[in-house]
Amino acid sequence: MPVNEHVMVFAPTPRLTVTVDQPSEAPELHLHPGGQGVWQARMIISLGVDVVLCTALGGEVGQVLEPLLVSEGVDLKTVVRDSGGNGGYVHDRREGARREVVDVPGEALGRHELDELYNLALGEGLRAPVSVLSGPHQPHLVPAELYRRFTADLRANGGKVVVDLAGEHLAAVLDSGVFFLKVSHEELIADGRAAGDDEDQLARAMYDLHAGGAENVVVSRAAEPALALVDGEVFEVEMPRLQAADPRGAGDSMTAGVAAVVARGGDIRTAVRTGAAAGALNVTRHGLGTGRLDSIRGLVERVRLVPAGSRQQERTTPDELADRAAER
Repeated sequence: MPVNEHVMVFAPTPRLTVTVDQPSEAPELHLHPGGQGVWQARMIISLGVDVVLCTALGGEVGQVLEPLLVSEGVDLKTVVRDSGGNGGYVHDRREGARREVVDVPGEALGRHELDELYNLALGEGLRAPVSVLSGPHQPHLVPAELYRRFTADLRANGGKVVVDLAGEHLAAVLDSGVFFLKVSHEELIADGRAAGDDEDQLARAMYDLHAGGAENVVVSRAAEPALALVDGEVFEVEMPRLQAADPRGAGDSMTAGVAAVVARGGDIRTAVRTGAAAGALNVTRHGLGTGRLDSIRGLVERVRLVPAGSRQQERTTPDELADRAAER
């Protein structure tokens, strides 16, 4: 594996996903590894970049997950759990929309398991130009302090850290500083970092995140164009509208696209455009973190970074501009 072209993905709490589907007369059962880090790793591989996936597996679910993870094409590095097992969910998609049947969060990692996983992932992260630190399914499963130390150690040794986190885990990595942060506008509001969802308020929150330790920031906004803070300027990420087959997973694919491009030495603007294309393509498919490389490349050419506020200015009529000038 080329030293300068792979990504370390830290996925402490992978999950088993079971989906019941019925695309024809007979129902189908699909078993896959899941969780934020797994979905990110899957998209990075789709973009042609190798992945070292560092994780902890335990219990019956962990035994099922291990061969499934290997089949994803990652270089799997594992810590065997003694204190508990991994979680997962069962979804019924036979009527089109997903209906949750059961969701098992799994058990928190013990102190010994955390130490072993930290050492394992740190060693692999020091060999990679880019490390993606994925969050746990639920905050209590992995302490935020581990993310703070991990980020600090990677950055101190020249690594670029990419994250999609919220809450106390986001606060922890900001203390150490990250190269790239992706966060949703709902998460910013829930964390008290933004007062509302209008562009000005979100832009202020992005500048605060930048001042707090995030070098580059992308804020996803559901159906609205994402906002990107790059090189000290806020942009709208403008791209073609695509019909969604499954709206989940766009944010993880966006984060993965950024990590893949940066690992290959690409610039941050190209990385954000690639991430946006990967996220948009992912929602046209039923598999999370999936997408064809040629299709993503085709979409990248259609993604633009437009200075924030310019679209509103373009929508202003000449009469309105004349009225504003007269008022001045």
